[in-house]
Amino acid sequence: MDIQNFKFTRSNLLKLAVSIVIALIVLLVFVVISSFYRFSGAVSSIATSVVSQNSQISLEIRNGEAANIVQGPSQASSEMPAEIVRDGEGNYFYTSITIPPGAETMYLSGSGARPKADDTWGDMKQQTIDTFERFKNTLESNGWSMRDIVQVRAFALAGEDGLDFSGFNEGYSEFFGTTGNPNKPVRSFVEVKDLVVDGWLVEIEVRAARVAE
Repeated sequence: MDIQNFKFTRSNLLKLAVSIVIALIVLLVFVVISSFYRFSGAVSSIATSVVSQNSQISLEIRNGEAANIVQGPSQASSEMPAEIVRDGEGNYFYTSITIPPGAETMYLSGSGARPKADDTWGDMKQQTIDTFERFKNTLESNGWSMRDIVQVRAFALAGEDGLDFSGFNEGYSEFFGTTGNPNKPVRSFVEVKDLVVDGWLVEIEVRAARVAE
């Protein structure tokens, strides 16, 4: 536009106004684009910083240097060996035993004594000993031990002299709460009217559990 020959007519003023508006729009667009790129750069810088900090935290947790930092389950705490917790110790058993998650378990089916050479079965004490000996052999053949037993269920039948609970405890005590096996399980002792094998005075089933080292 020739400023020297410019005439302030309505048409020229309108053209001037349009030119100014266009120039302002172009300037505004330029400012917005510049601000956007600056903001994106700042966000990228912040994100990089956050990732770097998180990587450092993860490294510290793996190295056990920040075990008190908890983000969900702590890896430092998960590496600590869990334990089987026994509470309420009595003469023959515990009131409760808590098995931690991840522990190995083994269930042994109900079993009883075997007849002797003279086809006799023995009294309650002898049958209890024979039955736990069978469990002991089964456990040890699979790499377990009597120490791993956490639950005992006994189903007992009364003999000619009645239910021999003391005989059961005598036989049972040879395997639990001893010098060789100080552990005791939780326990149930139930009188029944009959057992599946003629001659049995007691049928026992056990559950074993252990925490992998």
